[in-house]
Amino acid sequence: MSKSSFYVTTPIYYVNAEPHLGTAYTTVAADAIARYRRMTGHDVLFLTGLDEHGQKIAQAAEENGMSPQEWVDAIAPKFTDAWAMLDIAYDDFIRTTEERHKRGVAAFWQKLHDDGWLYQGHYEGWYCVPDETYWTAEQLADGVCPQCGREVQFITEDNWFFKLSEFGERLLEFYETHPEFVQPETRKNEVVSFVRGGLKDLSISRTTFTWGVPIPFAEGHVTYVWIDALLNYITALGYGSDDPADVERFAHYWPADYHFVGKDIIRFHCVIWPAMLMAAGIEPPTSVFAHGFLLTKGEKMSKSKGNAQTPAALVERFGVDAYRYYFLRDVAFGQDGSISMEAMIQRYNGDLANDWGNLCSRLFNMTEKYFDGVAPAPPDLAAETAEDATMRAIAGKLPETYEDHMSRLDYAAALDAAWELIKYGNRYLENAAPWTLAKEGDTVRLGAVLYNALEAVRIAALFTAPVMPETSAEVWRRLGLGEIAQVTDILGAAEWGGLPAGTRVTKGESLFPRIYEE
Repeated sequence: MSKSSFYVTTPIYYVNAEPHLGTAYTTVAADAIARYRRMTGHDVLFLTGLDEHGQKIAQAAEENGMSPQEWVDAIAPKFTDAWAMLDIAYDDFIRTTEERHKRGVAAFWQKLHDDGWLYQGHYEGWYCVPDETYWTAEQLADGVCPQCGREVQFITEDNWFFKLSEFGERLLEFYETHPEFVQPETRKNEVVSFVRGGLKDLSISRTTFTWGVPIPFAEGHVTYVWIDALLNYITALGYGSDDPADVERFAHYWPADYHFVGKDIIRFHCVIWPAMLMAAGIEPPTSVFAHGFLLTKGEKMSKSKGNAQTPAALVERFGVDAYRYYFLRDVAFGQDGSISMEAMIQRYNGDLANDWGNLCSRLFNMTEKYFDGVAPAPPDLAAETAEDATMRAIAGKLPETYEDHMSRLDYAAALDAAWELIKYGNRYLENAAPWTLAKEGDTVRLGAVLYNALEAVRIAALFTAPVMPETSAEVWRRLGLGEIAQVTDILGAAEWGGLPAGTRVTKGESLFPRIYEE
């Protein structure tokens, strides 16, 4: 564990339905930055998983004639299968029904109890079972849940409470001294305003059902599901374990570099979560990045609204990499974004089929036709043209530009930087006209042009790999290179001239056959 660590998480997803485009969006985004950080030599831990407790799960299981554990066990494969389909390379997958999680939650509550941050009290208020969320009367929207629009229940029970009200000033000071904690910047004002409005102590237990992690010092109390879920970020690292390997793992990876969340759960992650960690003497994560909603016909996509879609149909039509590309290129990460089939087809045909696929196809074809499928030797730089120099310059600035954008999670801009090289590669071939050079017998210039274009493709594949891993791997295979997933020094790998002369170049099938609207 000598490499610099990089720890990124998604929210753990609630097992009340199959993954939809919204949950997939968060997961693909986290996967892309995790893949990129592996390529920059970091020791990456990418965590995702499932939130499996709560009243809603207990009710669903009962309605289906199953125990809660049987119910969540039946749902869990739908998530792991979906992430496999989307080529999600997570390093750990946690379920809140695992013993390692229960052990960590119990240890956390015992720590807060021993340090005086918990007390027993009485709760009366409104509760939305579908969202597993407490609301005050003032927060309700015309008497219903302000988040999902469904009816709420008035509940009254004895609970254990966390002294959240005592953390207002500490949180405000933390936001001030750690401006990167709430991202993007537009979300910070919302969080600061909420805290300045005054914090109330938080109920952290329930007694009306038993499907949850027990509170170790309070018989009959189970952990409130949202709090249970937040703790996964540290229980997955071994928090609560005395095993030396777990202790080392926690020390190495914590604090998390990024928690990726939807903007609707920002208060849990940017107010409650850091306060809980402060109470336990644990450093809060470096950054919580709250992305926007995916909108279809102007409405947020969600399971509760009934307009959520599954990724499978889109993957079947467009392929995995095109799916991943569209959502990270067409939707600015951090903002709400409208998605449509028409836009996806346009992006596929324009960027992937016409630009990237066309460049690779014509170039590999010409290498086979003019050099029997063998990469020509690198050209003499003393004889390079202005267009050759421009190609090298675009490729040369790409690593720094790409890093700048990815460090800010601006996937669209990072891909745009890669596309500058791809588009120029197509223009370069048009202007250099290798077919004319071949007809004229100018093999020296022909070899220089094809080598330069092949080198541009090799480098472009490196910087499209975090988003389109299989396509980039295939491009490298066709270039006769090693496994692109093994690259851990992308800066070194992206240096111009890395394509060895004499490697076997394979033509292959079209990477992105055009799609026609039905």
